Amino acid sequence: MAAPAVATKYVIEVKIEVDGVVDRNDVIGATFGQTEGIFSSELDLRELQRAGRIGRIDVSLQVQGGKTIGKISIPSGLDRFYTALIAAMVESLDRVGPYPAKVTIEKIEDLRAEKRKKIVERARAILYEWERRKIPEEDEVLKELEESVIKAKVVELGPEKIEAGPEALSADEVIVVEGRADIINLMRYGYRNIIAVGGVKIPQTLQDLLARKKRVIAFLDGDRGGDMVLRELSQSIKIDLVARAPYGKEVEELNAKEVEDALREAQPLSEALRRIKAEPAHVAEPMPAELTQKLSSYIGEIEGTLMSIAFDSGFNELWRKPVSELAQQLAESKDYRYVLFDGVVTQRLIDIVASSGGEVYLIGARLGENLSTKPSVKVLTMEKLRQH
Repeated sequence: MAAPAVATKYVIEVKIEVDGVVDRNDVIGATFGQTEGIFSSELDLRELQRAGRIGRIDVSLQVQGGKTIGKISIPSGLDRFYTALIAAMVESLDRVGPYPAKVTIEKIEDLRAEKRKKIVERARAILYEWERRKIPEEDEVLKELEESVIKAKVVELGPEKIEAGPEALSADEVIVVEGRADIINLMRYGYRNIIAVGGVKIPQTLQDLLARKKRVIAFLDGDRGGDMVLRELSQSIKIDLVARAPYGKEVEELNAKEVEDALREAQPLSEALRRIKAEPAHVAEPMPAELTQKLSSYIGEIEGTLMSIAFDSGFNELWRKPVSELAQQLAESKDYRYVLFDGVVTQRLIDIVASSGGEVYLIGARLGENLSTKPSVKVLTMEKLRQH
């Protein structure tokens, strides 16, 4: 008779290391045998399996240099208390056959929490689609009418037919954007003194026009493309101030408040260029020998593990997290000063660390491409750290 199906609530994930060569059946046998009789028969793994309270114990193994290393996975339909008790029982294994063994609980996954997360995400998607379809037809018509009216007000200047807002010629101050979609979005919020460069090759008409203006504001996307456009524009036209969309956003996507905030926080051209200046990632000054030794001693622990370690200014360990959670952890923390991780140093990580409020060493397995360093962020690789 087949065992009843298990209504799995949790999955116990266990790491096992055996000082000898064993197979799957040896591990399963040791798991049942060494946990038998520790508590009452109600917590006997065989009985729990027959009753459908725990599921089939899955074991995956590989042999490495005379040792056996692997994973044990146990589905549980018990409550949290009894599931934790089962996990502790399994962790008490100290032998498999004649060989010493070490068992470590890696995690207990709450399947219901993951299911709830997926349900909530799906509910958001359903709600979004529902709300989108609820827009009355007359609202759609008005929106299309607004778009057509705005587009009709976009003018063309010079023989190159440069697209611009209706007040671009007459205004003392102009806003330079990248393209037509940016013009239309800004005109929606009342801005009329706009000109689009339409690319990095600047028409002569535009150069002459901007040279006569009292103030020119370049308003560019908040991404690497915007950085490249700014470098090109700064060599061709007069620019007094630079406004940027929030990081990762484009000017055509912004709402009225985001546009207002970006223009209010516009910076002088020299400051904007300094912030985006691409430099090879490096440590500005040699690290103290004592610090180098301390950090280097942790490289062996995390290489190949996809993990990260962070330390405060006193070199006290703050946390260890998977690299997949590193960006969120850095954004939520403030006291770290040294971050060592088995992953790629990306621009996103540098930008997050730069906002932490202090000097930080960011040390990864390798560097991403086209990184823009920040004065407070010292970037290098684990290989470079070894060489110091």
